[in-house]
Amino acid sequence: MKMISKAALAAGVALLISTSALPALAKTPDNMLIMALRIDDLITMDPAQSFEFSAGEISNNIYQFLVAFDPLDLKKGFQPSIADSWDISEDGKTITFKIKDGLKFASGNPLTAKDVEFSLRRAVTLDKTPSFILTQFGFTPDNVDETLVATDDTTFKMTTDKPYAVSFVLNCLTANIASILDSKEVMSHEVDGDMGNGWLRDHSAGSGPYELTSWKPNESVTLSYNKNYTGDKPAMERVIIRNVMESASQRLMLEKGDIDIARNLTPEDVAAVKDEDGLKVDSELRGRLMYWSANQKGEVLSNPKVVEAMKYLTDYQGMQDSFLQGQYTTHQTFLPATYLGAIDDAPYSLDVAKGKELLAEAGYPDGFPLTIIVRDAQERIDIAQSLQNTWGQAGIDVNILVGTGAQTLDKYRSRDFDVYVGAWGPDYADPNTNASTFAANPDNAQEAGNTGYLAWRNAWDIPEYTKLTEAATVENDTAKRAAMYEDEQRQFLKDSPFGIMFQQIEQAAMSDNVKDFSMGAAVNSAAFWPVTK
Repeated sequence: MKMISKAALAAGVALLISTSALPALAKTPDNMLIMALRIDDLITMDPAQSFEFSAGEISNNIYQFLVAFDPLDLKKGFQPSIADSWDISEDGKTITFKIKDGLKFASGNPLTAKDVEFSLRRAVTLDKTPSFILTQFGFTPDNVDETLVATDDTTFKMTTDKPYAVSFVLNCLTANIASILDSKEVMSHEVDGDMGNGWLRDHSAGSGPYELTSWKPNESVTLSYNKNYTGDKPAMERVIIRNVMESASQRLMLEKGDIDIARNLTPEDVAAVKDEDGLKVDSELRGRLMYWSANQKGEVLSNPKVVEAMKYLTDYQGMQDSFLQGQYTTHQTFLPATYLGAIDDAPYSLDVAKGKELLAEAGYPDGFPLTIIVRDAQERIDIAQSLQNTWGQAGIDVNILVGTGAQTLDKYRSRDFDVYVGAWGPDYADPNTNASTFAANPDNAQEAGNTGYLAWRNAWDIPEYTKLTEAATVENDTAKRAAMYEDEQRQFLKDSPFGIMFQQIEQAAMSDNVKDFSMGAAVNSAAFWPVTK
């Protein structure tokens, strides 16, 4: 990891991020989609463990789910996928799914309800970071044999611990962790009881349009058409994702015709591309939020007035109108716009005098030192540097520690940081996806290891918020449920250690012959299989 100090910035020292040498292509093949995207956050391809942006996008194109979204018509909400239909029991606790006939995995093995049973039981039993998405319904390693059951090859029953809003349960089944795996293939690679976890780090066992051909960490991921896929054959028979960290490099590759899509261009490069013949820019409001958070383990940052001061010392408008222009819009609450219960309250704006006043009231009139950890992505570094500047105006002495996505997440998940600057994207299209991560923490103990909860990562012990969040999941009256989230967010704005700043507007620059590329809007991940050229 690399430390950026204020002195280094003043001296004009630039952070240089190396990229792998990539061969130039005059024109990409007609049946191949090649894109540049930051994928340095990849840790594993196992959907029961992966919890990073890149892995979620890749899994969305490899695996199928009981229910899923139509990438070309996301407004329809979840639709049948592996499940042909489902019924709800009178007590509201058991959902019975009928599985489609004729589905196959990439291996050629038939997909049955037994694979659904295996996949969901496995996700709960392995108990990796994203497992809370399923275990929040009362599933545990000890009860999965009774609660997640295939009664025959075409029938799967799941029984929750209490009656939840059905849309909440089904939305969770669109999450990466609910991917349906080939049980025979996975278990043939089991080592020491790991249920294939080691093998799935760099292999796949799905039934979706593609299968994983290769993953070269920090270099590239290659997907190939799954010949046993029972849906329409994708026009793009191969997808290559190249890890290119710098916007300028992505733009150059696009202009030369080496790639079809550039996913991480700066506003300046986007503006330049818009004026070029043969290129275009598509924009979608995504669910990803950019935020900073203050670790509550320390005395200084656990002082509410200190955190409030830092929120007033953040230049939301200045960042939005400069280096984030067109790519992020100011948003200060934990539910993204378009979600049930979302509000547009934005009470904070840059007010240095107010920030200084609050710091003095907290007992820190001269400020204090802290370190920001941040991934080596340019817009995140730019945000960290803006915070360094405006927080510094009130005496907060900020150093910036830059690492890869994996390095930074490791420190964040182990609570080894002062302030984290990063992003969070929804795991499913239900308000609980963010409420349960930002505003719930069932057990704040270090040994609990509840890394799926952002509140836990920040050592924010909030039993009352946790109760409110849980209560909203069982409210079947949609209007009442929305009001519960609205009230919770307004309180969260006042006293949380999270400085939520922006909601992403993703801009993808591409060749103008690329059609039907969906970035997933606010509810889903990108889909490659509908793309044509």
